[in-house]
Amino acid sequence: MSAAAPLAFDVFWSFRSPYSYLVTPRLVELVATHDVTCNVRVVYPIAVRKADFFASVDPLWVFYLMKDTYRTAQFLGLDYNWPRPDPVYMDPATRTYPREQPHIHRLSHLGIAATERGRGLAFIDEVSRLIWNGKTENWHEGDHLAQAAARAGLDLAELDAAVAADAAGYAAKIEANQAAQTAAGHYGVPLMALDGEPFFGQDRFDQLVWRLQQKGMVAR
Repeated sequence: MSAAAPLAFDVFWSFRSPYSYLVTPRLVELVATHDVTCNVRVVYPIAVRKADFFASVDPLWVFYLMKDTYRTAQFLGLDYNWPRPDPVYMDPATRTYPREQPHIHRLSHLGIAATERGRGLAFIDEVSRLIWNGKTENWHEGDHLAQAAARAGLDLAELDAAVAADAAGYAAKIEANQAAQTAAGHYGVPLMALDGEPFFGQDRFDQLVWRLQQKGMVAR
């Protein structure tokens, strides 16, 4: 009789998503305390994938987003503020998102490289804290990112060198993750996917845990 396959789920995740940041500490704790694997699948944010997305969105969508993310952070006991700079640059004159972006492609490709080295969850945890906890302005300057990578057990210079040596390859890996995200059943992040079942949003984390327990997840 063959042993049952180890439990694992995918998380489709973006560095520009406040909700991705807000769910990550719970993912880290879940993996640390239970016999389950979280496969990190970094994707580009919707503002990069669909540059006109926010041009047609109802203003109430943004209003609610800001209210809800601050409230959710308070509820979870997490430090939070909208990052400066924003990981996705918006042209203030046209309020559109240029194709050439100074931060998000680098961050996303670094996330892929970290995942390939078995440290994806630790990397997105440390870097999203740096970007979103409101304690570090200009998180992209100095050695802030290098220190976050080091806390995740990685060398930022080595990651950057790997990405620079194969920029097209890393972009293709993001595209593959985005295709897998669509196949999983939703376009948004964070999206957890378990055996073909999608769980969209940080507020579906408890349902993910419930389903994992139904499938036999046990504490370590």
